[in-house]
Amino acid sequence: MFTATQTETSTLKAEYNLGYVWLISIVAAMGGLLFGWDWVVIGGAKPFFQRYFQLTSEAQIGWANSCALIGCLVGALAGGALSDKIGRKRLLIVAALLFAITSLGNALANNFTIFIAWRMLGGVAIGLASNLSPMYIAEVAPAQIRGKLVSINQLTIVIGILLAQYINWFLVRDLPQGATDDFIRNSWFGQQGWRWMFGLTAAPSLLFFIGMLLVPESPRWLTKNGKSNRARGILTKIGGEPYAHAAIADIESTLASEEVQRVRFADLLEPRMRKVLVLGVVLAVFQQWCGINVIFNYAEEIFRAAGYDISTVLKNIAWTGSVNLVFTFVALGVVDRGGRRPLMLFGSAALAIIYIALGFCYSGGVKGLPMLLLVLAAIACYSMSLAPVAWVVISEIFPNRIRGAAMSVAVSSLWIACFILTYTFPILNAKLGSAGTFWLYAAICVGGFIFIKLKLPETKGKTLEQIERELVD
Repeated sequence: MFTATQTETSTLKAEYNLGYVWLISIVAAMGGLLFGWDWVVIGGAKPFFQRYFQLTSEAQIGWANSCALIGCLVGALAGGALSDKIGRKRLLIVAALLFAITSLGNALANNFTIFIAWRMLGGVAIGLASNLSPMYIAEVAPAQIRGKLVSINQLTIVIGILLAQYINWFLVRDLPQGATDDFIRNSWFGQQGWRWMFGLTAAPSLLFFIGMLLVPESPRWLTKNGKSNRARGILTKIGGEPYAHAAIADIESTLASEEVQRVRFADLLEPRMRKVLVLGVVLAVFQQWCGINVIFNYAEEIFRAAGYDISTVLKNIAWTGSVNLVFTFVALGVVDRGGRRPLMLFGSAALAIIYIALGFCYSGGVKGLPMLLLVLAAIACYSMSLAPVAWVVISEIFPNRIRGAAMSVAVSSLWIACFILTYTFPILNAKLGSAGTFWLYAAICVGGFIFIKLKLPETKGKTLEQIERELVD
């Protein structure tokens, strides 16, 4: 059991049932695992389905990699509108089913148009999960450990990424070095191997579906929708009766005199809401435009430009996933102690420096191990800072009444930014070269550092209701 102490940032004392809190948080975070798996699986499958479908232009390749983001945008928007109406739990169940169905659809696709259609529908599942999993956890978690619990969602994203990368590598580990395009296209690897990469996603999807049937609805959503008795039962199980009583009173105080049943997106533009919405949107966009996701989605191009063949590229991709996992554990250890703001500042500055170094290495013709080490260093910095902390912050800064709608705007902005990043990388790489592209990302990181320094308050250790009063009232 965990005993919360009286602090200036939280007036709720409780003995938390940590086993229960962690269990429901981990189940919800399975949405993150599938988000990471489904998102990154395309990076390993790309060299093979690209040859199978005979994709040749930068626009076709960019579309294949980025089309899922259209579905992500739809899922994020739908998640915000519908989660305030029907709840977080039901939509996460829908997301689990979509993950299972679309993974099999991609695995069985026999032409590029059908592949794109299934990929976009799978993006809807990613959009729903990316919006709702961290929000659900934030609404269930006690204030003192909320950062750590929401970061579990990022940890499962990373585990999903790593599983996809290792499965991709395992399936094609016997591909001969120096294999020609014709050999790859006509071999098992080009005809069937990439299909298994997509199809295996159905297994964890079914586990997520079963788990979501067993967890409770968000107590904050229940309270907002006039179901305080059910919410009180869940909160009692989390922290005992005194904790539940205090939490319900705190939640209801932030909803007093508000029209909680009808939330319009126009409400987000009220003067007192606009500042916090802008903060959430900018952080969400910056998490993508810092550039790290091009390493996951275009690892083949990045490592080939650094002198590696396709077999070694897939091994290097597995290394990136391993580093991503290790340093996400670092974030879990410090996010509730060191705080959100210092980690965000560190990540912005470190990525800017590493990208500048990468640019000079590309322009100077450096190959091999130094390039791999710089890429791994960038992933390490991102995974212990911007990756988890941005999700923590945007899940906790929005008021109870509008959290679903505001989260959908922020997460939709994230996916629009990710689409622009992913679609433009092949074009930027062709026009600016690898050096110029990474220098551009470095400049964006400098801008992000300045914004965070000026605008981001510290939120560690505060209840969602305390954060709301400080940012909005």
